[in-house]
Amino acid sequence: MRIIADLQIHSKYSRACSQELNPGNIGIWADKKGIQVVGTGDFTHPKWLAELKDALEETKPGLYQLKDKSAKAYFMLTAEVSSIYKQGDKVRRIHNMIWAPNFAAVDRIIAGLEKTGANLKSDGRPIMGVKCPDLVKIVLEADPKNVIIPAHAWTPHFGLFGSLSGFDTIEEAFGDQSKHIFAIETGLSSDPQMNWQISGLDKFSLVSNSDAHSLRKIGREANVFEIPENKLSYDEIIRVIKNKDPKEFLYTLEFFPEEGKYHLDGHADCKFSCLPKDTKKYQGICSKCGKKLLLGVLNRTTHLADRPNVYTPPPGTVPFKSVIPLEEIIAETYGTGVGKKVLATYERMVAQYSEFEILLDLPRSNLDQIGDPMIVESIIRVREGKVKVEGGYDGVFGKIHIYSDEERKNLLKKAEQVELF
Repeated sequence: MRIIADLQIHSKYSRACSQELNPGNIGIWADKKGIQVVGTGDFTHPKWLAELKDALEETKPGLYQLKDKSAKAYFMLTAEVSSIYKQGDKVRRIHNMIWAPNFAAVDRIIAGLEKTGANLKSDGRPIMGVKCPDLVKIVLEADPKNVIIPAHAWTPHFGLFGSLSGFDTIEEAFGDQSKHIFAIETGLSSDPQMNWQISGLDKFSLVSNSDAHSLRKIGREANVFEIPENKLSYDEIIRVIKNKDPKEFLYTLEFFPEEGKYHLDGHADCKFSCLPKDTKKYQGICSKCGKKLLLGVLNRTTHLADRPNVYTPPPGTVPFKSVIPLEEIIAETYGTGVGKKVLATYERMVAQYSEFEILLDLPRSNLDQIGDPMIVESIIRVREGKVKVEGGYDGVFGKIHIYSDEERKNLLKKAEQVELF
């Protein structure tokens, strides 16, 4: 059975997140997207934890469903925490995901974090002064089945390898506790191919999750497993990720990394971006204003790479597929923003099939029954990687182009003529 899992999202209690992120809505949108397992996010926040305990019941070992049966999706208990501390000559700002098999383990994690003085009420993704090695100890002492995975590892501000405060290796960050780290999250601005350039990451699994701050962003990145329904459990998901056998961990679903908002180097205020080779030429300075450029993910992966850019995965590596969310595909097809027309078209299409069935599985003949010919053509082009992307930088998302303006104009005109007859 194919299991699509998005194991890193946020709740309404995290800063800059939608107030619609409650357990019921998350379950409904996971079903709409075609996600079988979704992370709860934010279990360290007391009010969110109370909502989770009230809304969920364990129906498979370590996995939960809504008590009111309003959605089929399973929930896994997950959180993200922010550690800010001094190590070496830098202030480090590192985000880590924490996964737990049950509420009892969560309660013990919270007790351990509170002993450090962490204020867990302040935000769904709390800020604390706990160093990465100490965080591992606290989490594993609470339950040996708990898991820590560095979140969006390449993000400049808060990634393990980020250009502003990150480290160059897992070992540098986690010390003697690095033996317990078996995976990293690649984040929106990098994909596995970029990570394959760094031989030191070969032993780690590369996972992808949405880090969604709103319901519609759930599933923009995800993991795809092959797990029989009767074996689906928290332990089995962890085993499959650890083993990274492509027969079981089938692939990850990825943003085109250029679309991520930290892919290139740049300066948002000046609307200026560049490739790492040009940054070197400019000596890291914005050519328009003379201020420092924010070094993006491509720069960091290039800096740490010890092998050339490779287009086939190293042996035993999990492959990936690049996707674009269906709403974005529809908007790009029409050459508009995500407005009423796009949302109405999206809802009409997912009323018949889940979003991932539409993006990944349906043959053209089935797509023709639920979408107009131009949207169908767009979906096929995305599957084949026939897109152009303007790279994101310094907090500005990149832009996906499936058609040139002239091509879209001609195709839309042709479609209008067909409708007339």
